[in-house]
Amino acid sequence: MPGANQTEEYLPLLRGKRVAVVANQTSGINNGKKDLEFMATTATGDTLMRARIAQTHLVDSLLARDINIVKVFAPEHGFRGRADAGEAVKDGLDTKTGLALLSLHGKHRKPTPEQLTDVDIIVFDIQDVGVRFYTYISTMSLVMEAAAEAGIPMIVLDRPNPNGHYVDGPTMLKEHTSFLGMHKVPLVYGMTIGEYALMVNGEGWLKNGIKCDLTVIENTDYNHRSKYWLPVRPSPNLPNYTAVNLYPSLGLLEGTNLNAGRGTDYQFQLLGSPFLPKEKYTYQYTPQPNFGSKYPKHQDTECNGLFLGQQPYLSQVDLQWIVQAYRDHTKKDKFFNTANFTTHAGTPLLQQQIEQGLSAEEIRASWQAEIEDFKKIRAKYLLYEE
Repeated sequence: MPGANQTEEYLPLLRGKRVAVVANQTSGINNGKKDLEFMATTATGDTLMRARIAQTHLVDSLLARDINIVKVFAPEHGFRGRADAGEAVKDGLDTKTGLALLSLHGKHRKPTPEQLTDVDIIVFDIQDVGVRFYTYISTMSLVMEAAAEAGIPMIVLDRPNPNGHYVDGPTMLKEHTSFLGMHKVPLVYGMTIGEYALMVNGEGWLKNGIKCDLTVIENTDYNHRSKYWLPVRPSPNLPNYTAVNLYPSLGLLEGTNLNAGRGTDYQFQLLGSPFLPKEKYTYQYTPQPNFGSKYPKHQDTECNGLFLGQQPYLSQVDLQWIVQAYRDHTKKDKFFNTANFTTHAGTPLLQQQIEQGLSAEEIRASWQAEIEDFKKIRAKYLLYEE
């Protein structure tokens, strides 16, 4: 059960307070203790935690319990999760509750002091997927920073991480930090969003080393080996469990000429380009504007690609597809959008390694020393068994 369900732990902290909530469509409370069922996969026999979709939105639940919510902050993709990746989200009103909605992915990515003058406490509840360039952890870090500067306590309602079973990928270099990666962590950090918040706070990673008055409400019946099926898609282009599992590997394609399924019904479950050989890349598709992708890469152009939706469950960043696609690409000078790829990778080295012809195994080996250094930091903040 996610932290949001542990109402007895955090409702007493909210009563009589003016509350701001940072939330989106994933911020749900499961309706009853039987809303999580355990199912065994037929392929491996591993136990999957499968969530049913019977949920009440956190905001609705708190209002029903007479909690005084004064405003809601919305991250990338908006409060209802319908905006494209990177699309500016506007301030407004929630039509259901009439609450003020303030965007943290438009004019401001961090709450302003003025926006917090009527707030006594902040509740953060957003489903993460455990990948550094997935921007919800950056939003959380900036909200923590604003809360610390204003002297306002903050509660993070923890949620299981569907990619929390491993640590892998290149580590962010300080000179390449951005909203797609604010801290020196590997691409996949193997922590829940609550554990990550504790690390950001404990390591002094907020501006000027300031500390947030932070409370994390933990998940129950969870460990880092748990396979968690998300009850709600965490963003428009992560529609299912397979896409979430492939996202750490295929998300790097955002900085290349390759389409990763945007503009199809198989987002982050395939890759393709008009510049890949048709005889080898036998899955043909034509990206079209759709929910979550108004202007997909190679729109209206047939792509030759690979369908990856039947891949085995991944426990590492798999570079085989991007390495091979670079080798097969007929216009290598167009393959990388260097600035965007470096921002996603966190380092210019990965592009250089691919261009130099290193194998996926050789590249992964080059990450290991920094991953081991990070694991020593990570260990201090883990709330759940590995």
